[in-house]
Amino acid sequence: MNESLEAAEERSGLRAKGLAEGKVGTVSGAILGISCVAPGYTLTASIGLIVAAVGLKMPAIFIAGFIPMFLTAYAYRELNSRAPDCGASFTWSTKAFGPYVGWMCGWGMVIATIIVLSNLAAIAVEFLYLFIAELFASPGIAELADNLLINILTTVALIVLATVIASRGITTSERVQYVLVGFQMVVLIAFAVVAIAQVNLGDAPAGLAFDLDWFNPFSGLALGAFVIGVTGSIFAFWGWDTCLTLGEESKDPTKTPGRAGLLCVISILLTYLLVAVAVMMYAGVGETGMGLDNADNADNVFGVLATPVLGSWGGLLLFAAVFASSVASLQTTFLPVARAMLAMGAYGAFPAKFAEVHPRHLAPVFSTVVAGVVTAVFYTVVSLLSESTLLDTIAALGIMICWYYGITAFACIWYFRRELFTSARNFVFKLLFPLLGGLMLAAVFVISVQESMDPENGSGSEIGGIGLVFFMGFGILAFGAVLMLVMRLRSPAFFQGHTLTRDTPVSEQTAGL
Repeated sequence: MNESLEAAEERSGLRAKGLAEGKVGTVSGAILGISCVAPGYTLTASIGLIVAAVGLKMPAIFIAGFIPMFLTAYAYRELNSRAPDCGASFTWSTKAFGPYVGWMCGWGMVIATIIVLSNLAAIAVEFLYLFIAELFASPGIAELADNLLINILTTVALIVLATVIASRGITTSERVQYVLVGFQMVVLIAFAVVAIAQVNLGDAPAGLAFDLDWFNPFSGLALGAFVIGVTGSIFAFWGWDTCLTLGEESKDPTKTPGRAGLLCVISILLTYLLVAVAVMMYAGVGETGMGLDNADNADNVFGVLATPVLGSWGGLLLFAAVFASSVASLQTTFLPVARAMLAMGAYGAFPAKFAEVHPRHLAPVFSTVVAGVVTAVFYTVVSLLSESTLLDTIAALGIMICWYYGITAFACIWYFRRELFTSARNFVFKLLFPLLGGLMLAAVFVISVQESMDPENGSGSEIGGIGLVFFMGFGILAFGAVLMLVMRLRSPAFFQGHTLTRDTPVSEQTAGL
């Protein structure tokens, strides 16, 4: 076993899981994180939502969403440096606040990931048929994605494929991601550069001039619009913490994941700002034509802009890039959810079967397969119920993301409470940054809950005049609380603190940068 990992596990009372060690470096970890965030998929799915809320302030909102993510990344880094564990948020919040908070934090992470997996597969299907339609100059093929039976069958097929790849181990995942992430990032940057060039040449529909005020969140925004936009922006950055769930498989478990996480969020921010500025300058934020606030374009911005900006073959590449982004993220997103369930199984929070690791692939195959099956069933059931139900479930993700990220930020402060004031470094990275990040996430959580009660902030569906998004967000968390009580009866050892101790180490360790 890697000596630094063994020492960290012994010091923190953690358990070895049997995963492949020393496989993930800083760059490969960042690539896996970028893949999970899926900039191609995320941008085409979120630009319309954010523009509808804040208009030309989209770059400012991306920055506002980045700040709590960046600050919280330091909480993840510090916790990982002391207790590298694939359970990440679940493990750390349990050690800081006890088994009940830890279980609910882990549940929030697991269920949010499964919901995103189903949405990723759905976006991949849409762009798969768009790509084929464009390739063969047959628009009718794109409409196959709207056929409910074909849509469900194709989505399930992609979920099965991603499950198989993720089950083959971390090395296979890395190799696939280098190709898919590299391709989508090159195409996205090329798209943004060409769009801006066309604006400068006077060939763009809107042709807006660049304005620094787009980056100022303190003017021209109502509080409600700001919160809705920030919630969308937080979702746009969600997934970078994948880097931290790979701590036990990293070359330097106490340093590499933290570095990879910071590199990931900064790379994503720069990409988002470039593309956001480019599409606003090119298409504007009008409600007609190619305008980003056109309701007909809202959920597929690149589908509308690809060919006008890049031409037929360039547009084909952009469709392929978004498809690659969705497939890459679909595969990578299985990594954190499977490892979180692996850790929960290893410590007795989930049934022991989840703790199994394949002896040859050194991967949590059972947990991965369970995540795949649940994702496929969830997508099928929700799709058969109604499209609005799926949309509201996705909208509720912001609540769950702020839930478990915020708990992790505060867990850092409490876990290190005995050493917060022993050095300037500890004060900044273990107290100040996590506190600011946690407070921001908590504020967005509270306001998002309030806003979710208004049906107009979702699909319009309601129960007793209260938006379905509210019931989705709290309903899923409440269902988790019920499952937790069931597990309390079946596996009392975890909830009695016997398998994962609640403690705060006294010894000072240097986390490193």
